[in-house]
Amino acid sequence: MMVKTPNIYTLVKGASEGHTRLNAFDKALLNANVGDTNLMRMSSILPPAAEQVDVSEITLPKGGLIPLAYATIDSTTPGQLISASIAVGIPEDDREPGVIMEFEDHAPLTNVEEIVRQMVVDGFEYRNRKLKEIKSLGIEHKVERCGSVFAAAVLWYK
Repeated sequence: MMVKTPNIYTLVKGASEGHTRLNAFDKALLNANVGDTNLMRMSSILPPAAEQVDVSEITLPKGGLIPLAYATIDSTTPGQLISASIAVGIPEDDREPGVIMEFEDHAPLTNVEEIVRQMVVDGFEYRNRKLKEIKSLGIEHKVERCGSVFAAAVLWYK
């Protein structure tokens, strides 16, 4: 079976509280507009010339197998700050693939985004590829009882 290479992507994020860690994660997925799909976690390569679109422009099939790279973290410590971020590196040469990096931590979003963006720079450096731009998205949440955050790059098809 041959799998078609995705040609569009979108960045999404979500945060939520829940009665359990799994419920908090599930609600964060709903908040990110991917909650009624089956996530297929993939490694972190953006297909060549993939076009960024808004999540509202994609109709993901309910129950469908959706390829994405994601960062997630949860906590049951009230008052703790949790953050997740995703960053996409776009190459100068659109015939080359880009990279997607993800990072999460019990830290402020500014720290997490700084790290994930540097991960993209590093990924391009050791590939000897020229970086055109970095696109990133992240979310932070102060835990009330049981919280979760989620940030992802969803790959899909036009």
